[in-house]
Amino acid sequence: MTRIDAKFAELKAAGKKAFVTYVMAGDPTYDSALEVVKGLPAAGVDIIELGLPFTDPMADGPTIQLAGQRALEAGMTLDKTLQMVRDFRQTDDKTPIVLMGYYNPIYSRGVARFLAEAKEAGIDGMIVVDLPPEEDSELCIPAQKAGLNFIRLATPTTDDKRLPKVLTNTSGFVYYVSINGITGAAAAQANNVGPEVARIKAATDLPIIVGFG
Repeated sequence: MTRIDAKFAELKAAGKKAFVTYVMAGDPTYDSALEVVKGLPAAGVDIIELGLPFTDPMADGPTIQLAGQRALEAGMTLDKTLQMVRDFRQTDDKTPIVLMGYYNPIYSRGVARFLAEAKEAGIDGMIVVDLPPEEDSELCIPAQKAGLNFIRLATPTTDDKRLPKVLTNTSGFVYYVSINGITGAAAAQANNVGPEVARIKAATDLPIIVGFG
């Protein structure tokens, strides 16, 4: 059981929902980003999504693109992102951390090496937005064998035929993308989100987190 699994079990027993929030590692500096991340649990955050800065994001809107650019310009790297998790773990060994980003930096590092380092640093799961289920053997299955949750995205265009494929090797939780488009492009509409979440719930026992809107 990962910290993510334990957190959802704890929340379910208490009849509560999870608050998951996103921070770009290294924006605007390593120290300031680390201070923010350390302060999130006390502010009521249950799970932290830590963004891995990348030069060519495909799913992120202007706000996160600029955050990533600032982080890269300040010298943020994959190594420093992992170190940020280690620094966080010195004072917090309970709050789950999900690394959210793109496959290129992981591929460049080497999957086996990256997974070993991520596990050692204290990462609990990953959201890698540019690896579809057809590529599960590339990272998803090795990650789960290493003891990390691999969290998949479901979107408004994920129809009933596609949904089982998306859910097959997903663990931790399902990330429901509440809008069509990039992050921050629009506000999610509750009357649209409710039926879609219910449809996904009917197909999985995993918790569902709503984001992107």
